[in-house]
Amino acid sequence: MPKDADHDPAEPGLFALAAAASLSSLQRSTGPVFDCQSCGACCSYSAEWPRFSTEDDAQLDRIPEKYVAANLSGMRCDGVRCSALSGEIGKSTACGIYEVRPDVCRACMPGDDDCLMARRAHGLPTS
Repeated sequence: MPKDADHDPAEPGLFALAAAASLSSLQRSTGPVFDCQSCGACCSYSAEWPRFSTEDDAQLDRIPEKYVAANLSGMRCDGVRCSALSGEIGKSTACGIYEVRPDVCRACMPGDDDCLMARRAHGLPTS
């Protein structure tokens, strides 16, 4: 008997359908999935938001000085927009210091309360 004789050729397709159904039900149960790189609302919500709080000196030293507020309390903002953010809110955005971003930025997760609050402030969909 060939070594793959017990293999059903339809099996991969069935597994793919089952995986897609599981992902679809997971998305329904957890709410919509937001793509940060097509949003940026949390990085342009409040000049008070990108504040340093739990970072140690080594973390802060990695953030380029041009992005740090003059009083060293957090990220420098242009109005309410973080100076490290590039792109257009709700279309295409990127963080210029993503790998070394502050803890407050790391804490905001797609779809959490802070994300949804920022999206609402920019008139972006929340569901």
